[in-house]
Amino acid sequence: MSLKDIHHRRRKLTAITSAPIPYSFFVVALAIFWMPVSSMAREVSRAQFHSSRLIRVLEGLAVADIADSRQSFGERLAQWLDFKDAISLYSVLHGDLSDGASRSPAVGARSPQEELRRVRDSLIEAIRTDTQLDLHEAADGANLSSDVEGEFLPYHRAYLTHQRSMQSALGGLRAQVRAALAERSASGRRLAALDSVLEQSLAARERSLLALLPVLLRKHFEHLLLTRGSVIAEDSIQEAPFGGWLPGFCRDVQAVLIAELDLRLQPVFGLMDALGKGVTEQQ
Repeated sequence: MSLKDIHHRRRKLTAITSAPIPYSFFVVALAIFWMPVSSMAREVSRAQFHSSRLIRVLEGLAVADIADSRQSFGERLAQWLDFKDAISLYSVLHGDLSDGASRSPAVGARSPQEELRRVRDSLIEAIRTDTQLDLHEAADGANLSSDVEGEFLPYHRAYLTHQRSMQSALGGLRAQVRAALAERSASGRRLAALDSVLEQSLAARERSLLALLPVLLRKHFEHLLLTRGSVIAEDSIQEAPFGGWLPGFCRDVQAVLIAELDLRLQPVFGLMDALGKGVTEQQ
């Protein structure tokens, strides 16, 4: 490939990332990177992403140091997408989707709003009723050793289980909302197709970054185990069992899981917003 070809491809990618793209569809990608951007594309107002619930929770646990990025939205996005992704985005943004057929929802199926509520409530209930994260059991029966790796392993497994549940349930939900949006208009089909391409393009990076969350929780667990746990054990005045800090840790794990769920739902919320307002050809 010649230098001229490389230059042409770079110019094409820059043009794609500068195209008008709805803010909602990129919130998840930006927040996952923990790199709040200082500027967006021309069509999007300037915003900071420290308001992400997940970022606030991680900062509160002192396990993540989040710095501002000086790169523009287009520059940052260009690093996340390869050339094939850029071509797919270009096709969606500039191609003709008027002939795209969409399936009608099955008779008796829940509305997107009802399904969103059901899926979210179900996932939150599973987090709050997880026996591994039960606050009372943690307070009653925890006698932990100083083996951080071994003691944290059950919590790591529990976290991964919830992540798999989220990925499975939200994938189907997102597809359902996309289908409903695609039935509204040609612009709705374009938004739905755009979300589908972004989901596929960012999926691998999203998984790799969300996999860091239990790693950060392990760091938090180690700090509590080797500091607060040892202090309680050596304190002759208090008769609290070694590991009396565990209920608080379990509560922290639940908070991170629910914040991750909120993050994963951002693309769905964006689609629901477009579905609720109605997407017209003028938009």
